[in-house]
Amino acid sequence: MAVYTEVGDEELAHFIERYRLGDLLSCKGIAEGVENTNYLVHTTKGTFILTIYEKRVDPNDLPFFLGLMEHLSARGVTCPLPVRDVSGRVLNELAGRHAAFVTFLEGMWPKRPKVEHCLELGKALALMHIAGENFSLRRDNALGLRGWRPLFDKFSARTDEISGELGQLVERELSFLEASWPTDLPQGVIHADLFPDNVFFIGKKLSGLIDFYFACNDALAYDIAVCLNAWCFEANFQFNATKGRALLRGYNSVRQLSSKELEAMPTLARGAATRFLLTRSYDWLNTPDDALVARKDPIDYVRRLRFHQSVESVGDYGYEQAR
Repeated sequence: MAVYTEVGDEELAHFIERYRLGDLLSCKGIAEGVENTNYLVHTTKGTFILTIYEKRVDPNDLPFFLGLMEHLSARGVTCPLPVRDVSGRVLNELAGRHAAFVTFLEGMWPKRPKVEHCLELGKALALMHIAGENFSLRRDNALGLRGWRPLFDKFSARTDEISGELGQLVERELSFLEASWPTDLPQGVIHADLFPDNVFFIGKKLSGLIDFYFACNDALAYDIAVCLNAWCFEANFQFNATKGRALLRGYNSVRQLSSKELEAMPTLARGAATRFLLTRSYDWLNTPDDALVARKDPIDYVRRLRFHQSVESVGDYGYEQAR
């Protein structure tokens, strides 16, 4: 459960007053998520998500995250919209932490993504990339290529606690990525964490994207690589090329991928797998046993990485050249 900061009813009611959201009816902690504390708040004027930003989030990044949601929403992307208080502020302080309200999105995330989900995801991701153009703020990807080796150095001496082969695997992969990473791909604002639990559907229709707290500026195609890892592997860690084909087709129907992006996709997918392998490994080794957050097995991403290492071209992900 990802509720780190408890808030009393009276304190919350006073906080709500400054937003003119009506009277507090109920408040419930949200279990999903690992970075921040989230509450589902019902008032007489509607339903909202209250996010309390914990210590792992740099307060200097919050204007980027909240501003991006406003920018995307204004351009037709269905995502949470920050709520402004009576003074026009979106960010305030609650329980000694920075906090903000955002609007509530209806829908459910797909526990077992299907081909049609992947198709809609691809379209929505491309629309988000286009809508993010000309966003005035910039945030570098702290968990991009330059951040991977420093992160690995923090736990490299303890990799045997996860797997005897992990240390050598990561060291070899980082050397490959540092030598091969593409630097001339189209850039823009990316979500960088678009896992199934951050995408809502009503039936088969995508109803919104959430959790923009890893969003940053990076190669647009890297966002696709994250999604190939997060959406297109089955429970047995076999890659489902039909899902990959749907995701890529959906994206390409809205924003045409360049030849350089297509050529780079296997390397980008290896990088995305490595990124989540590193962060999961670090958390696995550094999260206390009594923590409220459930640790995620880093070996899941070893299996994904092994597949990407065998890929020869974007065709292995199901991509079909237009005829």
